Formats: sequence, C-alpha cells, structure tokens
Amino acid sequence: MVSMGVRKVAVTGVLSAVVIVLGITRLGFITLPLGSIIIMHVPVILGAVLEGPVVGLVTGFLFGLFSLIQAAISAASPLDAAFVNPLFSIVPRLFIGPGAWLIYALASGNFGGSEKHSGVVRETAGIAAAAVGGTLINTALVLSLLGAFKVLPWEIIALAAVTNAPVEAGTAAVITLAVALSWKRIRPGRSRLSRERNPA
Repeated sequence: MVSMGVRKVAVTGVLSAVVIVLGITRLGFITLPLGSIIIMHVPVILGAVLEGPVVGLVTGFLFGLFSLIQAAISAASPLDAAFVNPLFSIVPRLFIGPGAWLIYALASGNFGGSEKHSGVVRETAGIAAAAVGGTLINTALVLSLLGAFKVLPWEIIALAAVTNAPVEAGTAAVITLAVALSWKRIRPGRSRLSRERNPA
C-alpha cells in the first residue's frame, strides 16, 4: 500500500474540499454567452503538480464521485443526468492527475523525483504544460465517451471542443500557475530550490 504521508493526505483533503465548494457554489462554472467554462478540475491538477500522481489520482476520483452525486441529486438537464453513470463522471477524472503529473515532470525536468535541472523558467513551463494537458485530458475523455455512447452527437461535441477547450485550458493555466508558483515560492530569476542549494 502506498504511504502518502501526512502532508499528502492533508493536501488531498483540502483540494477535494475545494472541488466540492466549487461545485456546490457553482463557482467552478464560469458562465459565458456561449456556454460555461469548467474549472473544477484545476484542484486535481494542482494536487498532481504539488504532491505527485497519487494525490492527483485520489483528488480526481473524489472530483468524479462528487460529479456523480451532484448529477444524481440535482440534475438540471438530460446531459447532467448522464453523469450518474461513473463511466462519464468518474473514469475520465482518474486520468487527469497522473496525466498532468507526467506532463509536468517531463516538461520541468523533474521526472524521477530529481529537480537538479529545474530552473524557474522550466518549472513555470512545466506547470503551465501540466495545466493545459490535464484540462485537455479531461475534456477529450469526457467528450469522447459522450460521443461514443451517443449521449451527444459528434457535431455538438466538435463544437464544444473547439469553443470551450482552449478557454478552459488557458484559464486552468493561469490559475494553476498563480497557485503553484506561490506554493513553491518561486520568484523571478531564482527559485526556492536554487536558494536552498546556493544560499546567499
């Protein structure tokens, strides 16, 4: 059994609570003239970037579970009702965290737990890439499943992908960068990591 440690458990709990609050208050849905931009997956990406793939996986599961429960008790449309099925509500969300972590680790040079090559620019690029990649993983899997099981016609799915996905990815990148960089205490030109290894 994987031992997550006290901090990882705490971060998982906090981020899962954020997901629930975003859902209950509807703050996780930014309403635009052409539809809603969903940001409820951002805490999952943050969990993966800050604490690793296991935290991302657990947070993603809780995100999906909350989506299922919310769809069961307060479905507002036939599309919402489809998310009572865990295939749509839970399964895609399991891949957000691990996928975002892998993208972050590769892009930042932190793969395998080593941060010796990760400077502030590369770290920032890795976080942004993880946010965009995690968002696109969520969008692609959910929409693909909805199309494959004929919940929505492919024409509507294509339109949603073209109009919503870029905005959701950009929004996720901005929020994830702001929170993750603050958490990691990275400053322009010098990261916390570099300060610890090269104290002034």
